[in-house]
Amino acid sequence: MTHALVLNRKFYAVQIAGWQRAVSMVYQGHAEVVDGELATYDFGTWAELSALMESHPAGFVHTPRLRFAIPEVIRLTRYDRLPRRDVAFTRRNVYEHYRWRCCYCGVRFGSDELNLEHVVPRSRGGGSTWDNVVTACVPCNTRKGDRLPAEAGMRLLVKPAKPRWSPAQAIAASSPVPLRKSWLRLIDRAYWDGELG
Repeated sequence: MTHALVLNRKFYAVQIAGWQRAVSMVYQGHAEVVDGELATYDFGTWAELSALMESHPAGFVHTPRLRFAIPEVIRLTRYDRLPRRDVAFTRRNVYEHYRWRCCYCGVRFGSDELNLEHVVPRSRGGGSTWDNVVTACVPCNTRKGDRLPAEAGMRLLVKPAKPRWSPAQAIAASSPVPLRKSWLRLIDRAYWDGELG
């Protein structure tokens, strides 16, 4: 299934949309098609251009009267906001932040062999926050138990910390498909332009 990168009005990436939604937004005038040179096209102009194309990487939508090239990138005509600037504290994000490794033994594990581990146990007032939760394999988690790492004779290989946010991470985390190479320069643009961070 084909998807389109959605940019806000200032050309900053905000999400990934299915091709049907992308075409619908362009048809309704809520978005414009963006080409590789960042030129924009409304529905009528893109339809005329589509008729002249022999091929298109994302393919075409065919109706009885027209052949419309499915846009790879669209720009919203009225939306200026940027995607969320924080990495949400979720199990998956914690696993990805520590690269699916136990923060005590350093071995990489699958999700069924990895736990979220409170460095300061909850029974001692430790919270479920980025600066107190790491990943631990079941044996290390069991060994540490309800103690501080030093009390269990264990040492953390990394310091618990909130991951640095990037537009690519935010969009990749919510994307139903792998990010295309052609999208990456647009996805990180807000970050590199100094609009964020």
